[in-house]
Amino acid sequence: MDNLTNLFEAMARELIAPGTAAVAIAVIGLNIHFGFTGLLNMGQAGFMLLGAYGFAISMWKGLPLTVGVLIGLGAALVFALILGAPTLKLRGDYLAIVTISAAEIIRYVGRLAVLEDFTGAAQGIPGSQYRQQFVDLSFLGDGSTSIGPWDYSNTGVNGWWVRLVAWALVALATLLLWLLVRSPWGRLLRGIREDEDAIRSLGKNVFAIKMQALIIGGLFGAVGGMVYVLASSVQADSMGRQLTFFCYTALLLGGAATIFGPVLGTVLFYVGRIFIKTVANTWVPDSIMNTQQTEWFSFIVVGIALMLLVIFRPQGILGDKRELQFDV
Repeated sequence: MDNLTNLFEAMARELIAPGTAAVAIAVIGLNIHFGFTGLLNMGQAGFMLLGAYGFAISMWKGLPLTVGVLIGLGAALVFALILGAPTLKLRGDYLAIVTISAAEIIRYVGRLAVLEDFTGAAQGIPGSQYRQQFVDLSFLGDGSTSIGPWDYSNTGVNGWWVRLVAWALVALATLLLWLLVRSPWGRLLRGIREDEDAIRSLGKNVFAIKMQALIIGGLFGAVGGMVYVLASSVQADSMGRQLTFFCYTALLLGGAATIFGPVLGTVLFYVGRIFIKTVANTWVPDSIMNTQQTEWFSFIVVGIALMLLVIFRPQGILGDKRELQFDV
């Protein structure tokens, strides 16, 4: 009975974790890129890392919180412009190769020893260097609060305050996505995804619309990166290509080109992985699989689940098969 209780508590904690919310925001941005516009961007983690670096470095050097947020967003904007200008005419696999390479360049630049005074190099930037201004904004007071299986400090490093802000931003990002895709601009995105030559024949500037989609989705990714490091630290390797693959898994699981699919897919992905890992740690003997091996075993199961999903339900849980399948 205790094992089951621990299992459900672990899943519940992952359900509302700031990291889960952060990835959900980034997946919403990826949904604009891939789900609605058809851009196979494999470098969303690069936008997240730039947002995190711009946000953290600014406050580490003494700038206000609002300036840090703007610098993080500005870094993602500049990256989108530099990345998109020469590459948005590429399609499919070619765009994927370029974007994943660009994100890896950002990660390796962040690891450079010569930039240690700014990025912390391979060691990263500890959260204590930049988090205090955010913590000071809390109106939840001191102490801790218990709600069901959740027991957190109100304003601490990993407390209710960061969770409240993180999931409020998820709700805001979902609302913005709904407003964008219901607009005439959103209908243009769908048209470009289905047949960009037809949209171009109507006199629309397809390149400009793609650039706008890349920028907006990248800004969502930057916000996700900022939230991602609020309860931890800025580590270049924590936002590498693996995180982009996680984002795609969550997007395909929930359903691309849907409003709530990114959030549902992210929650199911992280909660499901914790379920697999906890079950393996609890009931599988160490002689068969140790703790480190159960971590990788959870990724194997998730990978197999993704393969089956793409084969048998390519539109995801909430997706419409008539509108979109994984056939890019």
